[in-house]
Amino acid sequence: MSKVLKGTYNQEAVSGFDHRTAMEEAARCLLCHDAPCSQGCPAGTDPGKFIRSIRFRNPKGAAETIRENNILGASCARVCPYDNLCEEACSRCGIDRPIEIGKLQRYAMEQEKIFKMKILTPPSKKIKKHVACIGAGPASLAVAAELAKVGVKVTVFDNNPKAGGVLSYGITSARLPQKVVDQDVAAVKGLGVKFELSKEIGLNIDVNEMLEKKDYDAIFIGTGLWESKKLGIEGEQSLGVVSSIDFLRYAKDRKGVDFIKGQRVLVIGGGDVAMDCASAAVLSGAASTAIWYRRTIAEAPAQIAEIEYVTKLGVGITTGYAPTKITGSSDGLWVEFLGRDGKSTANVNVDCLVTAIGQVPRDHSNFLPGNIDAKGDIIAKKDGSTKIKGVFAAGDIVNGGKTVVEAVAGGKIAAAEILKYLGVEV
Repeated sequence: MSKVLKGTYNQEAVSGFDHRTAMEEAARCLLCHDAPCSQGCPAGTDPGKFIRSIRFRNPKGAAETIRENNILGASCARVCPYDNLCEEACSRCGIDRPIEIGKLQRYAMEQEKIFKMKILTPPSKKIKKHVACIGAGPASLAVAAELAKVGVKVTVFDNNPKAGGVLSYGITSARLPQKVVDQDVAAVKGLGVKFELSKEIGLNIDVNEMLEKKDYDAIFIGTGLWESKKLGIEGEQSLGVVSSIDFLRYAKDRKGVDFIKGQRVLVIGGGDVAMDCASAAVLSGAASTAIWYRRTIAEAPAQIAEIEYVTKLGVGITTGYAPTKITGSSDGLWVEFLGRDGKSTANVNVDCLVTAIGQVPRDHSNFLPGNIDAKGDIIAKKDGSTKIKGVFAAGDIVNGGKTVVEAVAGGKIAAAEILKYLGVEV
């Protein structure tokens, strides 16, 4: 069982492997010929191969396998839902317990950092094609890396001062330190990818206009989901009510210092984001932190490990209640709840209410006319192509919000289709 580290906002939640424990864990691997764990990774990170390298004391080879297959290998090592993917597929499940693949991947990527390995380098051959990636999140970074590997010129645009998208602004530092995200971004930059940060391409611009100017031969859109779902109840606009997106951004920008100190925080939601908000509140000095969720723990979409983590931090989780009204008063906010049975009620007094019930995309209707569905997501095929020639999309803006590793997988598929569209042979 991983040791939970209780500390400040910027301290990691779970300890990693040192050299000895990594070797011991890798030695448990059965070295399966067909490696079902590798087949269970959406991004094709190939755990079977990198674990074999660690087992035979070749951490450089392990880091190379990870970085070559998954440009966000360091970040995915911290936030990937391994228990539902590669670890669930591990052959040792039928013997005792699965190999801790995530922690072995984390160990390998830490070795890359420690020994300053330069695994990916720009190709000597340059291709006279230029692709714009709108958004600097997981999907866009994956696309940019795959294109740059074969010599395509890529420029990534984002309105934030840091690249990484949700990795930099939507996950608490206790689970994903910024230095880890920066390590992955540095690998992309090392391939020659240019970043235009703090520079948003307005969504009121028709994407066809960008293509017609012939500045770019293709455009990839991976803008993610940056609007919070509304509770749809009275008093939602009250002072003290904040979205999960803003809450986590504030915590990261201020590194937890005097962020929410001394306040009573209540988080609405049952997903990983809700758990991140709760842990951020605790580690930033909140007087008390609680989560209220309308369904049961068994129905909550959050990973079990994340639920266990926040409860170990002392966060109470109340299930079966949904908020119905928020009232502001001189002593903070009063939040009214109705039980799942339709009869039970509760009234809770807090200083800060965080809504973490999901994210939705910003309005892309002017940017991509006729290519947006009823939920506001971009309509794209499995290969990332859209109805607009030369425009591709993948990640949360297409799938409605899934995992980082699935965004990487979608980006890799879209990159292959972009190369095909550009007539570039790999």
